[in-house]
Amino acid sequence: MNTLITWNRLRELDEAQNRFNQFLGGFPNRMSNRMGNDEAHSLTVADWSPEVDISEDDHGYLLKADLPEIKKDDVRVTVEDGILCVSGERKTEKEDQKRKFHRIERSYGNFRRSFTLPEDTDSKKVTAEFHDGVLKVHLPTTPIARSKAIEVKVQ
Repeated sequence: MNTLITWNRLRELDEAQNRFNQFLGGFPNRMSNRMGNDEAHSLTVADWSPEVDISEDDHGYLLKADLPEIKKDDVRVTVEDGILCVSGERKTEKEDQKRKFHRIERSYGNFRRSFTLPEDTDSKKVTAEFHDGVLKVHLPTTPIARSKAIEVKVQ
């Protein structure tokens, strides 16, 4: 039986963006170590990337990340210099000698996603909640002063 797949002209662009985001997840980032030295650099490479939905309403933005079978303590959310970063780790199951795996498709290991916050985001009021394997990050907005259009007389 043949399967007809509807062509979506943005699918290839979306796939390229996903690959590019995974590539960017491995860039060096400034992270302070436990001694408080901000000069420590980490070259963390993400092993996988969780799926994310971002929506907007009158109160702000909502980011939802699917993080099944991850403990709340294994997830970190930070906001620094206008960048929201969600990172953590999904730990592999301990090897069970009685269990024989036929297929392993789920990803394990470190993950990291970074997002540039829109200008109207109030980064001091960002909150996050984690329930049933879904991380919700609430990004409230603040009104930004918009410049008035000034009509210039042409002579």
